[in-house]
Amino acid sequence: PESLPDSTLQDRYVVRELHNTIVAQNTQLQERLQQRDSELRETQISLAAKEQLLYNTQEKLYQQKDEIAKQQQQLTREFEALANRILEEKSVRFSSQNQQQLTHIVEPLKERLRDFEERADRMAQTEQTERISLRKEIEHLRILNQQISGDALALANALKGDSKTQGDWGEFRLEILLEKAGLLPDIHYRKQPSFKDETGSDKRPDFIINLPDGKCLVVDSKVSLTAYEKCFNATENLERDRQTRAHTDSLRRHIRDLSSKKYQDLYQIKSPDFVLLFIPIEPAFSLALQNDPTLLTEAIERNVILVTTSTLLATLRTVAFIWKQEKQKQNVLEIARQSGKLYDKLVGFVEDLQSIGKQLDQAQSAYHAAFNKLSDSKKFGDTLLGRAEKIRELGANNTKKLPNELFDE
Repeated sequence: PESLPDSTLQDRYVVRELHNTIVAQNTQLQERLQQRDSELRETQISLAAKEQLLYNTQEKLYQQKDEIAKQQQQLTREFEALANRILEEKSVRFSSQNQQQLTHIVEPLKERLRDFEERADRMAQTEQTERISLRKEIEHLRILNQQISGDALALANALKGDSKTQGDWGEFRLEILLEKAGLLPDIHYRKQPSFKDETGSDKRPDFIINLPDGKCLVVDSKVSLTAYEKCFNATENLERDRQTRAHTDSLRRHIRDLSSKKYQDLYQIKSPDFVLLFIPIEPAFSLALQNDPTLLTEAIERNVILVTTSTLLATLRTVAFIWKQEKQKQNVLEIARQSGKLYDKLVGFVEDLQSIGKQLDQAQSAYHAAFNKLSDSKKFGDTLLGRAEKIRELGANNTKKLPNELFDE
């Protein structure tokens, strides 16, 4: 065939180097797309778990609220029925002095009832506010996770090769997650506490997360960026594969090193049979799992649970909610204690009413006995009333006169 001019060849064909560059770029874009799809699936799974947790929590709160409302209504109805019955039986016999004594007894009881109702209303409002706040936090959780992942990737270049700086940065990221979950230092978690094992060696886990009843979780942060950064910036497939294997081996060494420390066997803490290994950069964790899917199984067999920003934040939110539930439980116990005191006060009130009724009956009997003495005789003239009236008729110097109805009787 005839030779074509150079201009014609450039117009009709693509240079081989340019073609190879386009193919390589396409491959990188496909890998990044697969990585993003994996992160999206993990986020969707985490979000579904949080929605289920929210639903279960709402059901439990609704049940508690209904039980408290029913108990309050039942106690109010019983008190009103009892008070109405006693007051209806005894109200006709109360004098002004007895009425003042009754008011003095009832007023503190009314104050206690009003305080009980206000506390129940405040508790219901607090539960409603916390449910709304929890729902909003879950809605913003995915956006927050993406922001944190972006920040971690932006810092990767600044942390190349310096293991000490990487470790400090990982602990810093972990403490930020603890604070964002609503946990308080030295109350809900402790940073780098010192312990002694059976041989007397020092053990210093990164963080101890406290749980109710004295239990706790051990969390250790590990950052492996050196090989990951080289893999991310590699331009050749062979170099990228070699750095990927090096990154996976580095994470495996972290797992074995953490497992060998056996933090869960320390007698000073009540921890489950596993520890949490926090990996701040989710893409780095995903790359290691894609290269070696058995990594997760090996970690579990060594009593190590691998967690990233999204999964650990969900766990910490659950811990924070458990502490809130514990506080609400204490409030319920306080309400039960106050209810017991209220019932005891009601019993004392009823006993006082019964005592007042007996005293009124005794006073009425004494009144009839004394009145009978005025008129108890066979003849009216021999009674005290009769003799007094006879003295008046004889010309006593009096200014008043006995009522006529006494003589009619």
